[in-house]
Amino acid sequence: MRTDRRAERVDVRKTYKLYVGGAFPRSESGRSYPISTPRGRFLANAARGSRKDARDAVVAARKALAGWSGATAYNRGQVLYRVAEMLEGRRDQFVAEVVDSEGTTARRAESTVDAAIDRWVWYAGWTDKIAQVAGGTNPVAGPYFDFSIPEPTGVVAILAPQESSLLGLVSVVAPVIAGGNTSVVVASEDRPLPAISLAEVLATSDLPGGVVNLLTGATAEIAPWLASHMDIGGIDLCGASAGQRVELERLAAGTVKRVARAPESTPDWSADPGTGRLRRFLETKTVWHPIGI
Repeated sequence: MRTDRRAERVDVRKTYKLYVGGAFPRSESGRSYPISTPRGRFLANAARGSRKDARDAVVAARKALAGWSGATAYNRGQVLYRVAEMLEGRRDQFVAEVVDSEGTTARRAESTVDAAIDRWVWYAGWTDKIAQVAGGTNPVAGPYFDFSIPEPTGVVAILAPQESSLLGLVSVVAPVIAGGNTSVVVASEDRPLPAISLAEVLATSDLPGGVVNLLTGATAEIAPWLASHMDIGGIDLCGASAGQRVELERLAAGTVKRVARAPESTPDWSADPGTGRLRRFLETKTVWHPIGI
């Protein structure tokens, strides 16, 4: 008599780790928390990141900055395009995770994942073009060339959108690294599963370790340490709650950070992104050069 072996299986309940410096360490605190669907069905456990984890992520991002910002814009574009390719290869997995995380329909999740893939391609194409749009040659009185050149801000902290677990996440992370910055990202607190899987994609793509570092856990716990960290040059407050924003802006001002303020209402992440976020964490450097030999 045959038995149904599928009925004998025990669920493999995963406990995911952080993504720091190209590796997947456990939280130094040893803490984790359950991830569930909007209807309460258990999905997995995620690491609850701490202040020490945030500091380790900043160190990793700073270490990776010289190599990533020093790479050619064309090379950065190739890397971002490779991320899109790998995301396309795991499309069905991401569709299922968006359905579980956001409680949406499969059709809408497919549209969301396709838009996230296209968003990587969009920013891959902009990497070697933004200098022409954001920079230029300035007229001066004298035998000189005067150039305005966009340069990365440095290490950027990103509080990912809380509702849009994949498309919103990609929409805030991709432009930051496309411009040559490195990042420390705090994923959606209640919907981190697509972000965790994206970290797995980044780890197996051509993206150097430390360019993107992903923390899961309580945004309210981690964000103040990032906002006040002196080795972070900018912070995107997109995923901060209304009650956190003023204090985070105050902490960021204490270390003279470039701040992207949280939107007043939920953005339409499917809309044409333009170049606004790509420019947000770029600095303008002016260079003078004499004309002639």
